[in-house]
Amino acid sequence: MKLPEATNFIEQIINEELEAGKFEPIGNKLLVRFPPEPNGYLHIGHVKAMCINFGVKERYGCELNLRMDDTNPAKEDYEYVNSIVEAVKWLGFKYDRLVFASDYYDRLYEIAEKYILDGNAYVCDLSAEQITETRGTLTEPGTLSPYRDRSIEENLKLFREMKAGMYPDGARVLRAKIDMASPNVNMRDPVIYRIAHVTHYRTGDKWCIYPMYDFAHPVSDAIEGITHSLCSLEFENHRPLYNWFVEKAGFPAPRPRQIEFARLNITNTLMSKRYLKKLVDEGFVRGWDDPRMPTIMGLKNRGVPPEALKKFCADVGVAKAYSVVNSAQLDSCIRDNLNENAERAMAVMKPLKLTVTNYSGEEELDFEKNPVKNTGARKIRFTGSVYIDADDFSLNPPPKYKRLQKGGYVRLKSAYIVRCDDVKLGGNGEPEELFCTYFPETRSGSSEPTEIKAKGVIQWVDAKYGVDVEVRRYEPLLKDEQYPDQDYAERLNYDSEHISYGKAEPYLAESANDTPFQLMRTGYYKKASENGNTVLSEIVSLKDNFNK
Repeated sequence: MKLPEATNFIEQIINEELEAGKFEPIGNKLLVRFPPEPNGYLHIGHVKAMCINFGVKERYGCELNLRMDDTNPAKEDYEYVNSIVEAVKWLGFKYDRLVFASDYYDRLYEIAEKYILDGNAYVCDLSAEQITETRGTLTEPGTLSPYRDRSIEENLKLFREMKAGMYPDGARVLRAKIDMASPNVNMRDPVIYRIAHVTHYRTGDKWCIYPMYDFAHPVSDAIEGITHSLCSLEFENHRPLYNWFVEKAGFPAPRPRQIEFARLNITNTLMSKRYLKKLVDEGFVRGWDDPRMPTIMGLKNRGVPPEALKKFCADVGVAKAYSVVNSAQLDSCIRDNLNENAERAMAVMKPLKLTVTNYSGEEELDFEKNPVKNTGARKIRFTGSVYIDADDFSLNPPPKYKRLQKGGYVRLKSAYIVRCDDVKLGGNGEPEELFCTYFPETRSGSSEPTEIKAKGVIQWVDAKYGVDVEVRRYEPLLKDEQYPDQDYAERLNYDSEHISYGKAEPYLAESANDTPFQLMRTGYYKKASENGNTVLSEIVSLKDNFNK
């Protein structure tokens, strides 16, 4: 087997293991998995985990299981399963089989009984609070449970009675018997099973005891024959426990190997399903797929290309050490992708009427679709009465002002150079309409010589054909960096969505929903239709702070 050149430390480990013949007993066949819990929608942090796991699948030509680690029935649902499957497919990843931890409930129970029979587990009557109190600290050992020395026969009897539903929630648990003095607190007799009279979304009411994640996860890996369990760094201290559960279950070598990598952390970005669910439940956002959410479905709804997310993760790389990535780097990847692939169009966010007094009639002008890809031009209509953005005109311009002012010249993009001759003011003293002269010889693309020079080029929308649009702009949900002991609610940006109304080319209204556009001099926006109205939602700004 010719090994690919390692591009990160994980692939380096895999190559070393393959060269050492670790997987010869199973024909050198690697098997990896992506194992989210279906208790919420996946977020951008999961994209990195997917890129790593699916990257191994692609680099080594092996298989990958998409597994739902569904061991907490109180929080899990098919809605989340379906959203995870949709997110994986939208990103362009292909898994070989969809499996569930709940598929293995019978086998997990049998293994738990094996632990009891081998003297590696016992039924404990301490409450959850008492177990926590007796676990000890990082510097002090834990206290042995008074139920730790129950006989194998008694433990087996009590565990079967737990399974039969003879006890209420919290009355008893099954604990691993490891070492209450271990320097690794995770090894101090962790709970394996707890009683929970809760209906499971897949198994119904068949079970009233459910396995804990720290037990079910490694054993599920071993049941499936996973060779590499690739997970984020917070599970590093759980690795000895992972190995203990697999070894004591009696699985032969080669057993799964857990390898940890640094999780993705992004400035001003909430990266916790628990907190994201709270935002949804409290109505702070419109749902898991709100465009402000860092969930994969939120990013999709916002108009972010999946290729941009994968490029971002590739640029961040695979590291062992904790770090925080500037959100501007993500914006830059999105911007680069859209700059190459999005069509150009025109819209004005704060419409100001501009009338060309010496123009009559109507004509079609050429407007370049995408100068990066050189995809040609489309036609736009010009009638001499247009809207420009109010920010492109000033009654009292500062020095070196390059937009329109009274007596000044600008070019209307893909049209003509115009000069502002007069301004009609409204009751508030603000400009209400501009009256301009155009110069026929300055038509865009014309070869006629002219001495007329414009200081700038501005976008516009024809007044006759332009359409009303709702414009939505977004800011991060978190307004600042996190400080020690600060509650996330203190960081929330309660003004993260801005809605205004403008004018846009009819081409935008006629385009398919979800089509991304670069609105000239404004930003990248996605077009949508809601209740018969055209909505333009910001994907990312034009300004690139990261590369600067």
